[in-house]
Amino acid sequence: MRKASDRAELVAVIRPDGTVALWTEAAERLWGTPAEEVVSRPVGGLLSGADVPVPPGTEGAWAGWSGPVELRRRDGGGCVVDLHVSPLPVGDSRGDWQVWEAGPVEPSGAWPDPAMLRTLYGQAPQGVIVWDRELRCYWHNDAIDGMGLLVDGPRLGRRVEELLVPGRPESLEAALRRVLDGASPSSNLEWVVPDATGRGERVLSLSLLRLDAPDTRAPGVCLIAVDVSETAVWQRRNLLLEASTRIGTTLDVMTTAQEMADAAVPAVADYVTVDLADTFTPDDEPLDRLKATDNRIPAFYRAAAASVRPHLPESLWLRGEPVYVPPRSPFTTVLLSGAAHFEPLLDTSPGGWLDRDPDRARVIHATGMHSLMVVPLRVCGTLLGVAVFVRTTNPVPFAQADLTLAQDLAARTAVSLDHASRYRREHTAALALQRDLLPHRLHGGVAVEVASRYLPADPRSGVGGDWYDVFPLSGDRVGLVVGDVIGHGIHAAATMGRIRTAVHTLTNLDLSPDALLARLDELVDELERDQLDEGLITTSVGATCVYAVYNPASGRCTMASAGHLPPAVVSPEGGVEFADVPTGAPLGVGLGCYESVEMDVAEGSVIALYTDGLVETREESIDRGLDRLRAALTLPRTTLEDLCVEVTDRMTNGQRSDDDIALLLARTRARTGVLTGV
Repeated sequence: MRKASDRAELVAVIRPDGTVALWTEAAERLWGTPAEEVVSRPVGGLLSGADVPVPPGTEGAWAGWSGPVELRRRDGGGCVVDLHVSPLPVGDSRGDWQVWEAGPVEPSGAWPDPAMLRTLYGQAPQGVIVWDRELRCYWHNDAIDGMGLLVDGPRLGRRVEELLVPGRPESLEAALRRVLDGASPSSNLEWVVPDATGRGERVLSLSLLRLDAPDTRAPGVCLIAVDVSETAVWQRRNLLLEASTRIGTTLDVMTTAQEMADAAVPAVADYVTVDLADTFTPDDEPLDRLKATDNRIPAFYRAAAASVRPHLPESLWLRGEPVYVPPRSPFTTVLLSGAAHFEPLLDTSPGGWLDRDPDRARVIHATGMHSLMVVPLRVCGTLLGVAVFVRTTNPVPFAQADLTLAQDLAARTAVSLDHASRYRREHTAALALQRDLLPHRLHGGVAVEVASRYLPADPRSGVGGDWYDVFPLSGDRVGLVVGDVIGHGIHAAATMGRIRTAVHTLTNLDLSPDALLARLDELVDELERDQLDEGLITTSVGATCVYAVYNPASGRCTMASAGHLPPAVVSPEGGVEFADVPTGAPLGVGLGCYESVEMDVAEGSVIALYTDGLVETREESIDRGLDRLRAALTLPRTTLEDLCVEVTDRMTNGQRSDDDIALLLARTRARTGVLTGV
């Protein structure tokens, strides 16, 4: 663009009150208006838009003004000229007069005519600004005025950094320059400016388009702004709603942390990490045992990271590795204060905390990090860790609305992390309890050979309410029992242990299976009442159980069921029969009405007791599951241990079951040498 030069002509002199004092022939040519229609009249109608240079009044010296302006011609047309306005002190006047000198604008490319731009965009609801190659404002429409993007005052001819409201104009200038130099158009750049009250924020969506001209280089670039404040509010709400379904889908700390990072990229930031205290990573070395120096201390373990770039070039540490930070840094500040660190314009100048962290400084400069938020993850006053949000490729700095959104995400994530941590602690304790309560070795005596297999629904926790046991009885008899306590967790494991202990005690009374279940029902009912009174449980737990006694002397097996599935008996020839055992009420109901049945069991037969997790799935009924179990039990004969494995593998298809699985197999031995008296 051509500045005022020797070709400029004097066109007008303006009085301090804004009226025309002198109107030259050059002015008549430019405006098409004779002097008699202009002299002594206000100057406001001579220029288009709000770009009329305003006299400074009596407040200090005024250096003048220069820039391109669009003239308002008499015939309704318009043209753009370089206007140079300089002060002209005259005696003791109340203010400086103005001398207007005008020269033609000679852009470096084929510019669109302002009249055409006005026709296309003058009434558009979007704000439109056209910049020349020097990124000076060439033209804008009226809609841009109400968007809060530009400062007040003359705009034509002013640079980006002069026109934008305080924020990060250099990032937008860089984006404009990239598009002007041939990069692809940019769209949906979120830019936040103060609203009309100055207390809130307005969200603008910016699109940057290069203006191409035939047979010449691009003369400029166009910025289109759309007010999406209401849309942004809904987008943030939708993001939080989506996050509520994406974060915390499992009770695993690392998975939950990664879900949060994935949900925030790129919706909130270009790069997000979740770093947790060592109390949430109990399998790792305690942080206070790791080596620290004057410039770096181990503060967290990296639980998750996500980036818009492949291979996480921003990350110095992999998931599961300790994260080191300078003793004085935004991260330690958040740890000590519990408050978020909000740095829309990341300060990388010398003398800051990055001087003590050269590795992180190198990554920041290499990846273009320019905006930072460090948000605490807290639950009930306990700091679990921090979530770090960074912008790199997105040139728009974080705004207060972004911080609020990040804090909302962090709060939801912290709750899910706390639940996952509590779950892990409880199930670690329950796992230890269950391992102590389940039998480590089973002895069938001279009556039977036994084998068992237990598969928890969650293989990482190994905690459930299914159980089994084998008890030696008088006269070489053997008691076989399988039960299923409703639910999972430490209460289910503890209840299972109590029931197993109670059965062990009752077997010493030499009770029939139906009598034993009746006594057991009373004990479970009493146990649940005590737990409800003490607040240990909020609802009745309940349990099912099947108890069988095999007498090798008679070759008969006596069975009774408390709401449990019937045992299966596999004959030596391979036939499978499900015992016709009346199904009584589950334990804990208090009815105590059970019935025993007897059946003959040939030598070499296999008695199978199991829980419903083996035969019931969400996709098929128990009847269909029983048919599959019948087929699985007829597999070619092998060792009892191998049969246990083959049956469970066949029934689960190698997949994790929806419920715990317990399978107890007992193969009857030959009766040689077995006592005949009881």
